[in-house]
Amino acid sequence: MIDKQVASLEEAVAGAKDGATVLVGGFSAGDEPAALSEALLSTGARDLTIVNNGVGGLARGIAALIAAHRVRKIVCSYPRFVGGTAFASAYKSGEVALEVVPQGTISERLRAGAAGLGGFYTKVSAGTLLGEGKETRIIDGEPYVFEHPIKGDMALIGAQQADRWGNLVMRHSRRNFNPVMAMAAAVSVAQVREMVPLGHFHPDQIHCQGIFVDRVVVVDPEPKNWSARP
Repeated sequence: MIDKQVASLEEAVAGAKDGATVLVGGFSAGDEPAALSEALLSTGARDLTIVNNGVGGLARGIAALIAAHRVRKIVCSYPRFVGGTAFASAYKSGEVALEVVPQGTISERLRAGAAGLGGFYTKVSAGTLLGEGKETRIIDGEPYVFEHPIKGDMALIGAQQADRWGNLVMRHSRRNFNPVMAMAAAVSVAQVREMVPLGHFHPDQIHCQGIFVDRVVVVDPEPKNWSARP
């Protein structure tokens, strides 16, 4: 019987290793699966590369990993967060490296990683600082830069509901990056609010198919109590 639900956050992120590339879903700090991000602290993994739309919130999730000196590099589109100091301090001190990638490009790089593509050319960032040092080609008289795929050792994603096969339904902005991150990682872990019975979802409702999800953990939605629930 296939049952991808695990009992604890620690079990959900088990196996994370030093130097891993971790894809963290969410369009902003508000919908980051922060309980899973913080659970990485229990693994002891260091020198992590975090791929996210931003750099985390105030003191939760990615910000907590940075404050604990577990992060070596951030790949993101928005490296600023109002009131957030963890990344800014670590970047200024040279502890954490930063790679800024335009939002559409980061999504397409993830999709390329998921699809097994070797990369792609894009006009975005051509002729700018973000394009410096990258392979450039003139196509139809226009400059394009080559972008490499992004693959993850682990993806941490969030959803509203899941069934035991790992099929996920998401709300609002969580649909932006979570599904493609699940597809682009060797191990994909979903933090959800509710488990539902098999057959509860109409196939057209499913935003991320269970074939791309390895583990599911139910987490109390209140930030003050991120304990996993059975």
